[in-house]
Amino acid sequence: MPNPKSALIIVDVQNDFCPGGKLAVPHGNEVVNPIEKMAVYALRHGWKIFASRDWHPEDTTHFSKYGGAWPEHCVQHTPGADFHHGLLRTKIMIILDLVTVISKGMRKDENAYSAFEGRDEHGKLLEERLKEYEVEKIYIAGLATDYCVKATALDAKRNNYETCLLLNACRAVNLELQDGEKAVEEMRQVGVIITSTDEILF
Repeated sequence: MPNPKSALIIVDVQNDFCPGGKLAVPHGNEVVNPIEKMAVYALRHGWKIFASRDWHPEDTTHFSKYGGAWPEHCVQHTPGADFHHGLLRTKIMIILDLVTVISKGMRKDENAYSAFEGRDEHGKLLEERLKEYEVEKIYIAGLATDYCVKATALDAKRNNYETCLLLNACRAVNLELQDGEKAVEEMRQVGVIITSTDEILF
């Protein structure tokens, strides 16, 4: 059988979610190197690549200041919302239109954890783009395991994609000590394949 058409989804590897950011995920910067290698591999193999980002307005109900759960982060057009500076090859691919940016949380009244809630620059939902490319299999990496990565993986399974979590290219917030482990187990229970970039690349 031919290999299914695949896509790589890079979830929210932004400055505010990395050390020094406003809502830093512990060791969040450690996902950069494996993701960069995976992006090059994906490009060489003809996969579609998407990079999601939180892209919040200043006055969103997502923020604690306006009744939400989180401190201000990833406000549109601020340095904190930029993709991490280490994603050099990914940024070049974005400029060359080889990676599609998916923005989420843009309305003042939405949380939008999952990349499936985001849209590209033309207003198309991620799911629409995946259907256009006839994608069947999705690989997911990024931040954070117990929030946006998990939400994206669960939505991918709900939409009947074969879904793989690149565990070594993810990091968890772990507000509670085992939140990351619980998130991985939740994904596993619904059929997400837990793998790593090492298993794919070698």
